[in-house]
Amino acid sequence: MYDYRYEPSRMIFMIDNKSFYASCECIRLGLNPMTTALAVLSHQPGSKEESSLIMAASPLAKKKYGLNNVMRARQLPPKSRRPDLILVEPHMNLYIKKSMEVLKIFEKYAAREDIHVYSIDESMIDMTESWKLFGNDPYMVGRRIQKDIKNEIGLYTTCGIGENPLLAKLAMDIDAKKRWSMISFWHYIDVPDTIWQIKDLEQVWGINRRIADRLRKLGIHDMNELAHSDPELLKAEFGIMGEQLFAMSWGVDRSIIRQPYHPKNKSYGNSQVLMKDYTKRSEIVVVIREIAEQVAARIRFRNLQTQLVHLQIGFSYFERGKRKGFNVSEKVSATNDNSELTKEVIALFDCYWEGESVRTIGVSYSNLISADVQQLSMFMSPERQAKKRNFDYTIDKIRAKYGFVSLVKASSLLPGATAIQRSRLVGGHNGGNSYE
Repeated sequence: MYDYRYEPSRMIFMIDNKSFYASCECIRLGLNPMTTALAVLSHQPGSKEESSLIMAASPLAKKKYGLNNVMRARQLPPKSRRPDLILVEPHMNLYIKKSMEVLKIFEKYAAREDIHVYSIDESMIDMTESWKLFGNDPYMVGRRIQKDIKNEIGLYTTCGIGENPLLAKLAMDIDAKKRWSMISFWHYIDVPDTIWQIKDLEQVWGINRRIADRLRKLGIHDMNELAHSDPELLKAEFGIMGEQLFAMSWGVDRSIIRQPYHPKNKSYGNSQVLMKDYTKRSEIVVVIREIAEQVAARIRFRNLQTQLVHLQIGFSYFERGKRKGFNVSEKVSATNDNSELTKEVIALFDCYWEGESVRTIGVSYSNLISADVQQLSMFMSPERQAKKRNFDYTIDKIRAKYGFVSLVKASSLLPGATAIQRSRLVGGHNGGNSYE
C-alpha cells in the first residue's frame, strides 16, 4: 500500500535509560543498577506506608520478585523472602539532574534542534546529518553513545535505530530490550519481519487498550491484520486516527524532529489525586481554589488570559452505582485574574456537585489570548482594575523569587488544603536534595 521509495529515509536514534529512577538510586548509593534489587516507593504524607506505590524497580528486582510499576507496597513479598531488596523513597531532583546530564551527551552527537526529549528517560535524536562523523556503522555509533552514558553517568541504555521516528521507537520498545547489545535497527524493508510479527496490539506505541479493543471488534487482532485491513473501514471507525493506525502498521512516519508540532488551541491545567476522599464542600473548595490559582499563575507567566474555564471532578471509587464524576466548561470574559477565575470554577462545582465524595480535581484554561489587551469593566474604575491586576502579578514575582510558601493565603492553612505540601514535591513526588 506504500511505496517506501517516496517515504523519508533518515537516521533516527531512540535512546531509553533503562529502569531510570531505580538506576539513579543505585548510582546514588554506589551500586550497580544491573546487579542490585532495588525499588522506589512513592509514599504520600498522611497515607499509610503499605499504600505506597512502586514507582520503579531495577531489572533484577523485576525479575527476582516480579515487581512492576502498578503494585503497592502491601503486595511485596514478606521481608524474610526479600532480604536483598532495597526500598528507597524518590529523589525527583536527582532524576532531573541525571536526565540533563544525558541530554548534554546527546548534544555532542547532534544539534539541539535535532533532539526531541520524549520523556525524562527517553529521547529521540535525528542523526541523519551527523552520524557518519562518529563511525562507519549506525550500530557502532549507537554503542558509542551507550558507552558515553555508562562511563560518564553510570546508566545503562537501550537504543532503537530506524529510518523514521516510528521505526526507531518500535525497534527500541520491542526488540532492543531483548538483545545482549540492547541495540536494534529496523528498516522499511524489514516491516513484514518486524512490525507485522507483533501479535499484541497494545505493545505498539500509540495503541492503548481502548483502541486495541475497538480494533478487535473490527476483527483486527494483530499488526499483520491491521496492515491488510481496509483503510476506509479504519477511517470510518477512527477518523483521521484510522489513517495514522494504518500508516503505523506499514512503518510509515513522515514527521521531522526539527519541525515540532504547534497545536492551534493550547490549554494549561493542573490536576490532583487527593490523598483521601473529600466529602466536605469547604475542603473541596479550598483545593479547587488552590489549583485554579496555580493555573492562573501559569498563564500570567506566559502573558495570556483565558476565555474558557474547565473543571474536572472525579468521584471516589466507593461512589458505586452513581456517576463517576463530571467534566464541565464555561465561557468567560478574557481574564487571568485569580478572584474572577476561582469564582467561576467554584460556581461550576456548586452547579454540578450533588454531595458525592471527591478523589480527583482538575482545572484547565483554554481559548487563550494575549494579556496585553484588557477588557474594562462597567462596575470598576480603570485605576482600580489595573491595581487589582498588578496585585496578582506582584504575588507571582515574590513566589518566583522566594518560593511558593513565602506568601500563601490563609485558606491554604485550612483543613484539606494541599498547596503548601505539594509545593515541596516535584512531579507529585518527593524532590529530595537539589544535588547541585
